[in-house]
Amino acid sequence: MTYCVAMCVNDGLVFLSDTRTNAGVDHISTARKMTVFEEPGERLLVLLTAGNLSLTQAVLHALTEPNGRDRPTLWSAPTMAEAARVVGEAVREVYQREARSLQEFGVDFNCSFILGGQIHSGNGAPGAPRLFMIYAAGNFIEASSVCPYFQIGESKYGKPIIDRVLTPATPLDEAAKCALVSMDSTLRSNLSVGLPLDLLVYERDALRVTRYVSIDQDNDYYGMIHRTWGDRLRQVFGEIPDPDWRIADDVPLGQRARAPITYRGATDAEGSSVGSGGLGEHFPPQTLAQATKTGEPR
Repeated sequence: MTYCVAMCVNDGLVFLSDTRTNAGVDHISTARKMTVFEEPGERLLVLLTAGNLSLTQAVLHALTEPNGRDRPTLWSAPTMAEAARVVGEAVREVYQREARSLQEFGVDFNCSFILGGQIHSGNGAPGAPRLFMIYAAGNFIEASSVCPYFQIGESKYGKPIIDRVLTPATPLDEAAKCALVSMDSTLRSNLSVGLPLDLLVYERDALRVTRYVSIDQDNDYYGMIHRTWGDRLRQVFGEIPDPDWRIADDVPLGQRARAPITYRGATDAEGSSVGSGGLGEHFPPQTLAQATKTGEPR
């Protein structure tokens, strides 16, 4: 498994990926999930990959070693949307070649990609930075101001912090911090995602790599993120008041009287429940099946 996240904010783009691959608990290795296509002053594209490693590498081979000379590539695509179509076509090419053989062995065609970057438009100014998610069928969607980020791989653990923090107006370094917290939350809860990490922060209109770092267990800033985020979560959690069970005025009387009870209690010789159910009195436990049998309300 893997976890990759990319963010598109007004100031630029943030890309973060782990490097762990595994084919079982006893076969764990590392592989880069981030590939950078850079032509300084003309274009900067970043591709993140998740899924079956042999499939994602086959797609990368198709992108970097195209069969036809006239076929568009990531180096020649005039726009980011066209670059996303190039990746989609490469995915479909690999599917046509590999899917049937994989199916015979019971292996799903499982791969997904995030493509982001900026291309000089040729009219004196670069086009805006853009971000796309490309699916296993080769189709794609683009990030927007409503949802300015994409995740692939093991995404559920790192999603809540992004949803609460990230907006298009988020400063670039703050977005990078948010991505690292998201990754730390994922590493904490899922052993199939692991260090080292690749972090690339792209400044709008730079058209070259400006900030890149490979993060391992000795990285001081990531270590601080890991410690501080856990400590602050526990601090905030401790500051939230515990439930006060003495305050029940906001619970309707009827709801309290009909609270569902799903465990067996005492019965008489005929199998009927013993006791009364008045509020404040002992309410004999019973199963829902018993309640139906004796004619009592559910």
